Amino acid sequence: MIAKLGQRFNAAGIGSAARVLLRDRSLMLPHVHVPDISWIDWRALKERGFAGVVFDKDNTLTAPYVATVWPTLGESLEECRKCFGENVALLSNSAAGLYQFDPAGVEADALEKSLGISVIRHGSKKPAGNADALKKRFGCDASLLVMVGDRHLTDVVYGNKNGLLTISTEPLTLKGEPFIVTRVRRFEDAMLRRWKSSGLKPPPHSLHTTEFDFIKDPGCW
Repeated sequence: MIAKLGQRFNAAGIGSAARVLLRDRSLMLPHVHVPDISWIDWRALKERGFAGVVFDKDNTLTAPYVATVWPTLGESLEECRKCFGENVALLSNSAAGLYQFDPAGVEADALEKSLGISVIRHGSKKPAGNADALKKRFGCDASLLVMVGDRHLTDVVYGNKNGLLTISTEPLTLKGEPFIVTRVRRFEDAMLRRWKSSGLKPPPHSLHTTEFDFIKDPGCW
């Protein structure tokens, strides 16, 4: 229960939101947006030169607070693992892997067994923190990594400010999602629509060219 309450409150996220809104709105814009991970062309990412993939958990790979992959995403996750091997990991704001709530790594270990991918141990909730834990885990510069998540003020901002390619997804389900997260999500969507219509672009990335990069059948989306 304490971990869930901690997951609902993200002081770093609140502070980051203010800074993004006032100083650098482009950090909130993903390089690529897809309905879910099944639309991502993992082989194209690998061929472009990316070395690894970092996933958010809730509403990206699983339903909120659930430890199993969303039924329709298993094939895509397996395809990702075939392309990147062991260079696929989870960086979540849930208790698993976060030293504050999972100091012994018990929840991280259980989640690794359930999902079949490693959980990065870290000390700060996204978007706070640098990419040191990622560099240590993957052994490469953060610019060669892909951040995939459903939240713009956490996953996308964290990825963009640390130089990763960012791919955002639609939430898998609103069932079980904390009320405050749902409200913030609506705010994110409204701001993104306004900023994109004004011509705002995400931060440049050396391995990214257009918003349709790395999408399967982009004409359908």
